[in-house]
Amino acid sequence: MAVSQPPHTLSLSVEEMRRVGYRIIDRLIDHTENLHERKVTYAVDRAELKRGLSEPPPEAGSDFESVLDSLEGTALANFMHVDHPRFFAYIPGPSNYVSVLADTLCAGLNIFAGTWLASAGPSQIELVVVDWLRQICGLPESTGGLFVSGGSMANVTALAVARHVKLNDVNDGGVVYFSDQTHSSVMRGLRLLGFQADQMRSIETDDAFRMDVRALRQAIAADRESGRRPFCIIANAGTTNTGAVDPLPELADLCDEQDLWLHADGAYGAAAALCERGRALLTGLERAHSVALDPHKWLFQPFETGCVLVREQRWLGETFRITPDYLRDAHRTEPETNFCDYGVQLTRSARALKVWMSVKVFGLGAFRQAVARGFELAEYAESVLRASGCWEIVTPAQLAIVSFRYAPAQMSDEAAESVNSRLVDAIFRDGYAMISSTRLRGRTVLRFCTINPRTSEQDIASTIDRIAQLAESA
Repeated sequence: MAVSQPPHTLSLSVEEMRRVGYRIIDRLIDHTENLHERKVTYAVDRAELKRGLSEPPPEAGSDFESVLDSLEGTALANFMHVDHPRFFAYIPGPSNYVSVLADTLCAGLNIFAGTWLASAGPSQIELVVVDWLRQICGLPESTGGLFVSGGSMANVTALAVARHVKLNDVNDGGVVYFSDQTHSSVMRGLRLLGFQADQMRSIETDDAFRMDVRALRQAIAADRESGRRPFCIIANAGTTNTGAVDPLPELADLCDEQDLWLHADGAYGAAAALCERGRALLTGLERAHSVALDPHKWLFQPFETGCVLVREQRWLGETFRITPDYLRDAHRTEPETNFCDYGVQLTRSARALKVWMSVKVFGLGAFRQAVARGFELAEYAESVLRASGCWEIVTPAQLAIVSFRYAPAQMSDEAAESVNSRLVDAIFRDGYAMISSTRLRGRTVLRFCTINPRTSEQDIASTIDRIAQLAESA
């Protein structure tokens, strides 16, 4: 009996794969090599973008070249270059080309990294890289962890473990504490875990935007007196607003004293422990029960590359492990690591591969120098801002962030507030660079985040000149 061939195999010929593959690689190289000459932001016409992309799903296909041409002229012409040397907004994502190639390998080989049975090699690489990050943070050898999409999932994963260990998965009466500078992903994660607003305590910060430990102690005491169950303190290991680091040693002492879980949100800041200056600022990080960090920020990886570390690896399995019948084969060898047992995802990619490959190619020393350069660039930005005479430094450079506002001597506070509030829109429309704004103590401020190692001093100086011109006409 003859076997019929499928009408379409969803594949390209070898020659087509090579031709279009080289075109994609050429596109990536062009992006990397010529990024500095491009605008950081884009001017989008939503109606035009919709017209260019809106259509019913085509029944018949098109050749790859024409589809890529269409993509280049629409979607890929309308996104912000967060890896640009003059992107200083939020927390930049500098990336690196070696990791891009590793990501390409991972996607092309379609690695499933949920179980050891399916991916022993990639799983072992993840164990190795998790241990590298453990060492950078100074955590003990008992520490375990896994790669996740980013800081949001790292935080919620760690908080789920904290709830399991400290509250035995019972939310009733549980209270968690964090500062008024804490990232929104923490509150979102707590909501996801079922905690109500009255179980979350936002603690005021001091003049340096660090959690006020005295106020924290008072809040904990009041909750205990009212019959609640304090169980977790979330410390900032580098806030997004100002780069502030909460007093980690004091918070660790308090957690030891009162049997509380200490989680450190180091989504971007924890990587600073790689260099000497960062390690000094992050003293006490090694005492945390869990740490969230994002290699796609200050370790220069492509999105999505987050990681969560937990002081005792077994706590991850105790929190998340479920062994259904259809995974019985994956759990037949107990000593092996199945990362599906450590977090929420069963289906997951081999995110650690890009970190491993880039560290192997460049060496950890290159990463250490690049992290240290972030400190230097922020301090340089602060010095240029101070010298200009029209900028007020709101928070000095720390952990590669400096916040400031346009405030010439002759300008009233009301007028300065108005200008600073409008300035980001003007910067976005201009496209030369990108910075973001925030609110500190009721005032609008601008901020530089300088973690891209490809940023030059000239990029910073020219950006400050450009935004001063925009402020004058804002």
